Amino acid sequence: MKTMIYSYHGFDKPYFETVGHNELQLSFTDQVLSVETASLSKGCKAVSLFSNDDASAPVLEQLYRNGVRFIALRSAGYNHVNLNSAKQLGIRVARVPAYSPFSVAEHAVALMLALNRKLILSNSRVMERNFSLDGLTGFDMNGKTVGIIGTGKIGSTAARILHGFGCRLLAFDIVENEIKQRYQVEYTNPETLYRESDIITLHLPLNEQTHYFIDRTAIDHMKSGVMLINTSRGGLVNTDEVIRSLKSEHIGYFGMDVYEKEQGLFFEDHSGDILQDDTIARLMTFPNVLITGHQAFLTDTALSNMCKTTLYNLDCFAKGLPSGNELT
Repeated sequence: MKTMIYSYHGFDKPYFETVGHNELQLSFTDQVLSVETASLSKGCKAVSLFSNDDASAPVLEQLYRNGVRFIALRSAGYNHVNLNSAKQLGIRVARVPAYSPFSVAEHAVALMLALNRKLILSNSRVMERNFSLDGLTGFDMNGKTVGIIGTGKIGSTAARILHGFGCRLLAFDIVENEIKQRYQVEYTNPETLYRESDIITLHLPLNEQTHYFIDRTAIDHMKSGVMLINTSRGGLVNTDEVIRSLKSEHIGYFGMDVYEKEQGLFFEDHSGDILQDDTIARLMTFPNVLITGHQAFLTDTALSNMCKTTLYNLDCFAKGLPSGNELT
């Protein structure tokens, strides 16, 4: 089955090279899927997409005309795919539901620790032979209240890790799970979570209900000096409101691995370019903001599982079998 792998990065290569492709005929491109690049799929029955590929209705229509009948996502999230359009066209879509919840949860905690203990500033000073400790005071994680918004696989794993630090854990989700008893998690409403949490970490999917979940009202309910962490989806947070609250010092720390306007920015080297995005440029001026470029998933375990599951989904479709990972 001819398949085009879009957004093929250097970090993907070792995993696709070591896993057998069976009867799949794979072609690779580092191009992001868009209206302009959809033509690369001509003659293919399937494509594989990454989180920054555009699978909107117009693009899906082009894929369908090219002969594509299956999309294998190399991600758990699927907000970049118009599922209704895919269903109408008869294009089946499958995802990688759980490549490694530890990779993202651990990265969220890494952001917390780096911000709290001012590790970036400390390293910069030491590299300039400045060993002064002034301005580097942090706080004990032990005893702090952490609010976890979204307690699926990743949020539950974050609870497991933070429980080990001795944090008090609050959570909000429409479904409670076993972490309530296992890690002494207190489920509550968003307002209480905002009011009582020293640290808030987001682990929600992005959809119509969760878009700008963190808006001005939510932020205004938060503790002064709160630490906000987002390793989930950029659109969960109204970045302009975060900037407003950073300027007023209501938000004390902000760690982000995802950004609402990351398409065309993240996963690419812009070190020689003039940055055109004024919002992220402003964020980069704050000493209490730590930005990583959508790398929370980037571990050996996650990449291996992502590759294996993607190829499994493709193989199942080629054989006319369900994979259990279908969205349409």
